[in-house]
Parts: sequence; structure tokens; C-alpha cells
Amino acid sequence: MEIVVSILMLFIVIGSLLKISFNKFLYSIAIGAVAALFVVATYQYATLQSKTQLADYLQNINIMQNIAVLVTIESLVMLAYDFLSLRSMFSLKTTRWLMQILSLFPGLLLFPVLFYGLTQAIFNMPGVKFGIIAGLMALSVLTLIPALSFGLKKLVPDEELRFEVHFVVTLFVTILGLITTVNGHVTYAAVKQPTDWKAITTATVAFVFAFLLGYGCNRLKWWIIKKVINK
Repeated sequence: MEIVVSILMLFIVIGSLLKISFNKFLYSIAIGAVAALFVVATYQYATLQSKTQLADYLQNINIMQNIAVLVTIESLVMLAYDFLSLRSMFSLKTTRWLMQILSLFPGLLLFPVLFYGLTQAIFNMPGVKFGIIAGLMALSVLTLIPALSFGLKKLVPDEELRFEVHFVVTLFVTILGLITTVNGHVTYAAVKQPTDWKAITTATVAFVFAFLLGYGCNRLKWWIIKKVINK
């Protein structure tokens, strides 16, 4: 269960960074500052947690069902932003004030993920003062959120394609969130076996290759269309 929840949190972070990348760089700096302040403000509460307590939270049906509701609501907000943004890109009528509100919403699920990451950092750095751990993580968050969102923007400069990727990531978060939280357990538990790094590496390389191939084909298609139009 912890591995599945970790994957869910990873995609929540990716979705949040993609969402932030649609705004100006100063906005990403502001979100990074808010996230860093959140880490500093909550580290004392994080020190009160234990691995057993967090594991109990993941097995608590009521807590996981509440998380499922939050995941679903936020995913709907993100999907609404994607649809309205695409309508605006194609010069279709949209509600301007609603677009402004949705564009400024970075995603609230990012903050529980940061809190969980802070607890894990405390567990895995025994002997280090809690304040130092929180300060290092806050500095990392302050730096990485603007840097990674800017990197995603440069990696996928086509805004329409980035909306499509964000849409797919949001759908994945919604489905995975419901699967892992509604009943508090996975119906078909994975068989315990050593990590197959070869399979993981192969899958990662195949994903990156397919992504770059699709991105390249999309860029080539629009380049050809522009050439035809110019002629």
C-alpha cells in the first residue's frame, strides 16, 4: 500500500508542477515560498509522528475515504481548468473570472505530500536536528518548485501538448486515488519479490522514447502545416 500511495503522491507532484508551469515564473516563485513556509510551520507537528502512526493512517478506512473525496474534488477542478483553457486557446467562449481563479489554484494536495515527505526525511535522518532538516527541505522546496516547473515549460514548450499531459496525469491521479483509498486496501495484493530493476529501467526508457517520439511527431506535423499555409 505504501508503494502505491507513494506513486500517487509522485503524480500529484508532477500534476502540480505542470499546473504551475502554465503561469508566470514569479507565480512559481510565490508558490515555492508558500510551500517552504508550510514546511517550516509544520515541522514541529511532523516530529510528533511515527512510522507506526502513519501506517495506521494508511489502513484507516475513514481517513482514506476522506482523502479519496479530496483527490476527486481537486482532480475535477484541474480537469475544469484544462477544458476551459483549451476552449480559450481555440477562441471559444469562456468565463473569464472563473479562468482567473482556476489559473491561480496550484493544487492543495501538494501540501499533504510535502508534509509526508518531511516526516520521511525526519525518519531517515536520525541524529540531525529537526530544525535543520526542516530548513533544508524548505530551501529545497523553495528552489525546486520554480526550477522544475520552468524545466517542464522548456521541455514541453507547446502549451496545448502540456495541457494534454496535465489532463492525462490528472486522470491517472483520480483513478489511482480511488483505487487505493476507497476500501483502504488493494484487492489483489502484489506478490513479494525482489525489485526487478531491469524491468523498471526498460519501462522507463520505453516511456521516455514514446513520449519524445510523440512530441517530435507533433512538432513535425505543425511545422509541415505552417509550411503549407505559408505557401
